[in-house]
Amino acid sequence: MNPDISQDLSLLHLILNASLPVQIVMLLLLGASLMSWWYIFIKMFALKRALRVTDRFEHEFWGGGDIHAMYERVAAGREEASEMERIFEAGFREFMKLRQQAGLSLNVIIDGTRRAMRASYQRELDALESHLAFLATVGSVSPYVGLFGTVWGIMLAFQGLATVAQATLAQVAPGIAEALIATAMGLFAAIPAVVGYNRYTHDVDRLANRMESFMEEFSNILQRQVTQRPA
Repeated sequence: MNPDISQDLSLLHLILNASLPVQIVMLLLLGASLMSWWYIFIKMFALKRALRVTDRFEHEFWGGGDIHAMYERVAAGREEASEMERIFEAGFREFMKLRQQAGLSLNVIIDGTRRAMRASYQRELDALESHLAFLATVGSVSPYVGLFGTVWGIMLAFQGLATVAQATLAQVAPGIAEALIATAMGLFAAIPAVVGYNRYTHDVDRLANRMESFMEEFSNILQRQVTQRPA
């Protein structure tokens, strides 16, 4: 037995000398953690931009700007537009197309406009929710994966004692320590993922509510426009 116990129980030594199944568990958890952080930062910047651009569009729209001019601007730069702007563009494009068709009633025009906005809304919502399922999966599964590695490592540590005449703490400590590292890594992967998922789900829900409110209010505006100036 090496008398330098602190060296034997160093983190790097324990990881490198862990059993293969435990090392595989650690590698999986490390990969999941790195991917989680990548998606956390991507989603953070994406949602900040979405909120900022949505605020700007709402200020412009409800400030009495010309709807046709806004539509032309959004249509020209659709790739850089916000989620709400693309919903507005899809709805107004469908509205103008239906207005040009003779014989359509007010209800048909407004229903068609709402369907177009609803389809665009669903696409934008799906994009906003991208990667959140991965964070939820990592947050819920990682602790159990780490626990599996811990149980496996402890099982091997105690199996090793079967061939020892006199068991001591020094003999079993390295095996238990390397096994507990798997649990720690599982928690390290899960906690940021859960926090990120909860935070971004809340932000997406706020944006979704604002987009739904905009669709309803914009539909009412277009309905009044048709009523006042019938096709």
